[in-house]
Order: sequence, then C-alpha cells, then structure tokens
Amino acid sequence: MKQCLLCENNTEMETWLLFFGAKSSSLCPNCLGKLEKITGPLCRICSRPMKEEGICSDCHSWGESIYAGNRSLYLYNSAMQSLLARFKYRGDYALAAVFADDVRREAKEAECDVICAVPLSPSRLLERRFNQSEALIESAGLTHTRLIGRYESDKQAKKSRAERLSAEQTFYPLGQAEGKSVLVIDDIYTTGTTVRRVAEALKEAGACTVKSVTIARSGS
Repeated sequence: MKQCLLCENNTEMETWLLFFGAKSSSLCPNCLGKLEKITGPLCRICSRPMKEEGICSDCHSWGESIYAGNRSLYLYNSAMQSLLARFKYRGDYALAAVFADDVRREAKEAECDVICAVPLSPSRLLERRFNQSEALIESAGLTHTRLIGRYESDKQAKKSRAERLSAEQTFYPLGQAEGKSVLVIDDIYTTGTTVRRVAEALKEAGACTVKSVTIARSGS
C-alpha cells in the first residue's frame, strides 16, 4: 500500500479502483482534503478568486504585455503553505509528485511551444539544492527549456507587497525563443511580479506570448 508523502499513513485507494486504471494518490484522504482547489468566479488573467468573473484591479494596473495570463490550481491556505514550505525550503523534492497530474493536465491545455522554469539565483540554488519550478516540471514528465537566468536578489518572501510590485528586473535572456509561445511553471502566484518579469526577459529572448501555471494563488 502506498504511503502518504506528508503523514506516511496509507493512501487507502480501493483495489477495484486501481484495477480500472485509477492512480493511487500521493497523499492520504485526510491530507488531500486540507488542500482547497480554486473554484468559482476568477480573474480571467491571474486566477484571483472574485465575486464575479472579470479582471481584477491588479491585472488592470499591469497593462498590456506579451503575458497572456496565469492558471493557479489551489488556494494558498495554511495546509498548502506548510506543504510548499516543506517542499521548497526543507528540500522534500518528492512532494513535487503531489502536483504531477495537475501540472501535466494544465500544460497540455495551455498549448504552448515550450516550457520554461523560473530560475533561481546561483546562491539560492546552492542553498536549496534544487529548483522547485524545475522539480514540478520534471515530476510531471515534461521537458523544460532553459531560456532565462537570474541575477542575485533579495528573497521575495521577505518583501512587502509594495516592495514586490516595485521590484527591479532580476531575469535576463539566455536562450532563443523566437516566435514561440512559452509556458512558465512555478509554485506560488502572489502579486504577479515574478512571472511578469520573467515574461519581459522571455520577450527579449524572442517569445511572442507567455502563460503561466502556478500551484497556489495567494490572496495578497
């Protein structure tokens, strides 16, 4: 019996479901039940939950660019916050498997030419030992193309909302994406600054459009 990646209890999938091709979950029903999928009216660009469908004030203020929008899968509630902290900051690489099916499905629906991970700065990569964006892509059985790099910068998690929104560009083009649509996959969408700065660097690399898939959407 497969063990939950968080609490190590059995995932408890019925044998007859496995017989008909269902995949055993990486989490037990109790842990899985604490994660909240995003449903209901959303911002058409960033997946922010809203009272009615439309475009949120943040996305209006960003204006037009090659960035075509974000699809977030889960709310950034306390359970998701703990899971991603364990995954990203405590190096539990195996937790990327929790989202493999979600990432694979959303990548297919995005219909982009190439997939790009959000790079870490050299010091952050040395500190964490792996890139969580690359881990999410690889766990889903997808291939990422290295199109951009990242300069050294302060941690986003330590910045206020205002500091995030006014952050300087830290990404730069490395590869060629001439005329291609690019899908960026990352863990959390907060203000949208990171993925829009990524889109700017991808535009320099020649990309014609950029979309993103993120595991969680913060309410900030």
